[in-house]
Amino acid sequence: MLARVTSGAIKGIDGVPVLVEVDVGNGLPSFTTVGLPDHSVRESKDRVKAAIKNCGYKFRSRKVTVNLAPADLRKEGPLYDLPIALGMLIAYGLLDQESVSGLFVVGELSLDGSIRAVPGVLPMALAATQAGYKKMIVPVENGGEAALVKDVEVIGAHSLYEVVEILKGVRQADCISTDADLDKSSSYRWDFATVKGQAQAKRALEIAAAGMHNVLLSGPPGSGKSLLAKCLPSILSDWSFAERLETTKIYSIATNGYDALIEGRPFRSPHHTISDAGLIGGGSIPRPGEVSLAHHGVLFLDELPEFKKHLLEMLRQPLEDGVVTVSRAQLSATFPARFLLIGAMNPCPCGYLGDPAASCMCNETQIQRYTGRISGPLLDRIDMFVEVPRIDFQQLSSSRPAESSAEIRKRVNEAGTLQKARFASFPAIHANGHMGPKEIEQICSIDEPATRLLEKSVTSFGLSARAYHRILKLARTIADLDARQTIEFHHVAEAVGYRRGLHERFTQ
Repeated sequence: MLARVTSGAIKGIDGVPVLVEVDVGNGLPSFTTVGLPDHSVRESKDRVKAAIKNCGYKFRSRKVTVNLAPADLRKEGPLYDLPIALGMLIAYGLLDQESVSGLFVVGELSLDGSIRAVPGVLPMALAATQAGYKKMIVPVENGGEAALVKDVEVIGAHSLYEVVEILKGVRQADCISTDADLDKSSSYRWDFATVKGQAQAKRALEIAAAGMHNVLLSGPPGSGKSLLAKCLPSILSDWSFAERLETTKIYSIATNGYDALIEGRPFRSPHHTISDAGLIGGGSIPRPGEVSLAHHGVLFLDELPEFKKHLLEMLRQPLEDGVVTVSRAQLSATFPARFLLIGAMNPCPCGYLGDPAASCMCNETQIQRYTGRISGPLLDRIDMFVEVPRIDFQQLSSSRPAESSAEIRKRVNEAGTLQKARFASFPAIHANGHMGPKEIEQICSIDEPATRLLEKSVTSFGLSARAYHRILKLARTIADLDARQTIEFHHVAEAVGYRRGLHERFTQ
């Protein structure tokens, strides 16, 4: 007898419906799975057999063939255990085919029949609704993320026995709902109120947050670079439900389920020993890396020159395009990677170049070798260079309260409101930092004095076309923070000042 149960698969960060066909017929006892299954899918036969037996159902040794369609899509993971088990019970006559009509099923089975959580339930729930399915059975641990999709009825199940009882109508289904509060303000551990001094660095990070501009911080050890970076997510503008849902989809795939809508903007700080796949994404079946886990948030690379040079070069495409494509022989996947990059470094190997309180022990060759680890093309994609000097004792011991992240975020949100209105007809652009040359030409017009200043800067510093455009985008954000419709001379001057630091540090 042939049975059909609908399940799903993950392609990139999107779900794809998969039809699980189970045929039980005459012949020598066997269990064959076809449709490009990986090892964990092939091993499901042992889990399914044990689960059926331990739930009290008689398992008959027959010729079993399982087909996962479409056959040209790679299937991976144990999420097909539950639909395969239900298909076998239907084929054995213990369930009706009609009982799974219009039902989308995912779940891993333990040997005792209990159901374990699986990754990627949220994108599969979205795929289920797009395909017209109204009900979905998931592990109870994944119920919260599946319930984020309002158009599907989510049934959380603890065991195979419970699912069978629900499908027979013996037991009432336990439907899961979520009360995700979109109006709730995100809470963050780090707040700018704890940062003493560093007014210039705070100003620069406020501009970066308002327009999603990349920043490189440089200063001696202990000056507060890492603390400033950790505080940055707390001043990013409030994000929309669509942005939160997209980021939650990535975490749902990368982890073993993410039980609720992600609350705060992500902050990712990988160690400099991270692998290529860990940073960019990869694996035999592509999985998102740190650049995607930082989507709509902050990617902080501390000790930037210590990262392998080829790793830093890999950042060039996602910084420019906001996506990263990972191609393998079996599959090619595209992951979103629209993040705000914050790099931190010492001015030299010993860390004390230019520090009035300590002597630098490095020679010129060592300094050039150290700064030379960051290539020109990568520096070209950084909008702002900020010096973070040592804090003196008076500032450090001051009891005067610093401005809080909430106060700074108000100004950032006001600038963000202007940008949302400006880019309402540009669906792929959400902030000034995302503009391309065409949008810059339309939006970032400047007057004659500002043009002369910019011309002098481009000539003196040998700036590229990309650097020229980034100065204009930065000036547009500074003007937005001033609530000015036009970009004025002092806006361009401040933007050029942040660019000048890159030129002075890396061309000396």
